[in-house]
Amino acid sequence: GWKDAMNTTIINFNNEKMQITWAVRELFPSENVTFSYTFDEGKTKVWKPCPTYLLDQDYNSGCLFKTEGPTLAMSFRNSNGSEELFSKILKSDFYIKPNPPENVTFFWKADTVTVSCNKPERSANCLRLELQYKSKFDKDWQSRTSKCCSVGEQGFDPRKCYSFRVRLKRLVPFCNVVNYSSDWEAETFWMNGTLLDSCNDDIKSQPNTVIVLSCLLAVLLMMLILSILLCKWQRLRKSVMPAIPDPKYVFADLFNDHNGNFQEWIDKTDHAVAQTKPDYEEPECIIEAESQQEDENSEKQGPQDKIVSFSRAAENSDFKAAQIACVMPTSNTIGSFAGFQILMNDDMYVML
Repeated sequence: GWKDAMNTTIINFNNEKMQITWAVRELFPSENVTFSYTFDEGKTKVWKPCPTYLLDQDYNSGCLFKTEGPTLAMSFRNSNGSEELFSKILKSDFYIKPNPPENVTFFWKADTVTVSCNKPERSANCLRLELQYKSKFDKDWQSRTSKCCSVGEQGFDPRKCYSFRVRLKRLVPFCNVVNYSSDWEAETFWMNGTLLDSCNDDIKSQPNTVIVLSCLLAVLLMMLILSILLCKWQRLRKSVMPAIPDPKYVFADLFNDHNGNFQEWIDKTDHAVAQTKPDYEEPECIIEAESQQEDENSEKQGPQDKIVSFSRAAENSDFKAAQIACVMPTSNTIGSFAGFQILMNDDMYVML
């Protein structure tokens, strides 16, 4: 009975390679067993020795060999092969462990994710595609399983970063006697349909974004404060220290025509003023309405001044006459003055 109780583990890797491991040291602590196998059926079996042993402390603990058929017969013997310790016949197809899914793709549409992979060449109906995911706020994986080779899930939050992993599972008990699944495909990280290196990048990006926005707002606030202070400073400066006029604009001809040569500019200016200066001074005139007032004023004048009177008929019919008397120093010159004709009559100068 102990021969049938020998503990063995059988794995058929994608129906390509077999791995048999055993634990015989508990039963035969001093025996290093040997292993042989065959895929032939019937009485004419050709046993093959193990091509590659797995060792545990220099003792044989397992064997690797190629899968060559659906039925496997194996035999354990003592170290010299003279005695059979344990034997077993099994269906290798019931111990298949599939390979990880190939060419895994993610399709995002709104809050729905569809994951698919390439369909295996053999026994695809015995396989199921399992999807697991979790966000950075979840402690445990969420799982979804569907027929090979596509699986979909809804309800993903576009603001969260999710970790995804997929694998293929073998159906039990219809296809396998052992619940074997493939290794997990490499874990990927997604956020709103965008592939990331890790969800840590998303965690770091949020503080970085907050820092950048805070700095930008601080700069804008400082610029606004500086603009307000600058306007107030300009007003204060104008009220305390009025602006000094620029002589460049007041004396434009000095800088434009004379290149700042003050002496040349003043000489030319004096010459121009001398040419335009009138040769006479307008006397102060007194307008009188009546000729009698003129006579009275002439009597009151001192002996040093002479009275020159002139008259002109008024064009307006409302006025009869207008007489203008001007006080001038006595002069022997007879000529013209400011467009008026001067005639001498005895001791009087008459201006017409």
